[in-house]
Amino acid sequence: MTDYYKNKVAVVTGGSSGIGLGICEQLLKSGANSVIIVGSTEEKLQREAVRLNQTYPGKVFGIRADVTREADVQAMITRAAEIGGGKIDLLINNAGAGLGGAFSDTTNADWTKAFDLNFYGALYGMRAAIPLMKANGGGQIANTASGIAFSPMAYQSMYSATKSALLGLTLSLRTEYWDDSILFSVIIPGTVATPIWGESGAPPEAITPEQSAIAILKGLEANDRVIITTEQDLGGAINAYNPAAAKGIDEYLLNVARSRRAGKWIV
Repeated sequence: MTDYYKNKVAVVTGGSSGIGLGICEQLLKSGANSVIIVGSTEEKLQREAVRLNQTYPGKVFGIRADVTREADVQAMITRAAEIGGGKIDLLINNAGAGLGGAFSDTTNADWTKAFDLNFYGALYGMRAAIPLMKANGGGQIANTASGIAFSPMAYQSMYSATKSALLGLTLSLRTEYWDDSILFSVIIPGTVATPIWGESGAPPEAITPEQSAIAILKGLEANDRVIITTEQDLGGAINAYNPAAAKGIDEYLLNVARSRRAGKWIV
């Protein structure tokens, strides 16, 4: 890393575990002045804030917020700006969930919850942060999507739809706010070994949260349009809408669908 993150005020939602926590740790290692960890569980937030403050005294702050509630997000951004002396340099909307299940089993209420968490949570964060960043002459916002936006998979219709929508929204805002010096990027963090995999464990090709976070911060420093951390997701992005690759993509995703239908969850 260079001095890009030195003295910056950064806010990371979903920051108390997994990829988000990895990003927070790398920001601190890179010289950030204040890192605000946002999460929904007070105990986990405080545990990680206390742990990190032992190494980076006075630089780590935990704020509990439910990102599905706009009032919570607005209050969180206001408090984060107070911590940052009136500014937020970097907002990473990372909170979300990997949703699965058969489409026929989902209800409208399920879809509402999915979009509230994986889409509207980031939208609320951007809506609250943009006026503050404009007033301060600029800033940077990154939203965590997923490689599934390029390769929508069976039995993950809600996850595919919410992350695809987030990718489209972010890239639209990238040019809309370019002349306001607010930089927008989409994060494709890769298949990462986090607790989200449960008892089955992460697949063998999974990278660590640290590896993902390092690649993400490098991409943000470079102002990459889409930050892709693995070769697997890079291939998916390149071939997503390539007519020459359509047959092979259909065959691969059909194999995934049939395997999952048979009870073997493969990626």
